[in-house]
Amino acid sequence: MQKRPIQRGRPTGTTTYEAEPAIAFGAAVRDERTSQGIAQETLAHLAGIERSHVGKIERGEHTPTLPLILKIARALKCSSAHLMALTEAKLAEPAPSKSED
Repeated sequence: MQKRPIQRGRPTGTTTYEAEPAIAFGAAVRDERTSQGIAQETLAHLAGIERSHVGKIERGEHTPTLPLILKIARALKCSSAHLMALTEAKLAEPAPSKSED
C-alpha cells in the first residue's frame, strides 16, 4: 500500500470556519496586544507572519491553526492557554444587543 503525501492546509472543499470562536479569539489577541502596547505590525514581525494576516485574525475573518496560535502566543509572551482562556471568557459574554432606531 502506497502512502498518501501529506498536504498542507485544509482538504479541498472543507468548510470548517465558525465565526463566533474566530471573532472571540481575534478580540482576545487584540486585547492582549493593545494591553501590551504592541502594534499590529510589530506582532506580525515577532510572530513571523504577514501584518494583513494578523488583521484578519483580529477581525475574526480567519481561524488560525494551532501552530499559528502558538506563534502568536510566543510573540505576545504569554501562553496559548492564556489566549484560550480570554477567548472562552469572550464566548461566555452575552452578545451585544442591537437597538432599533
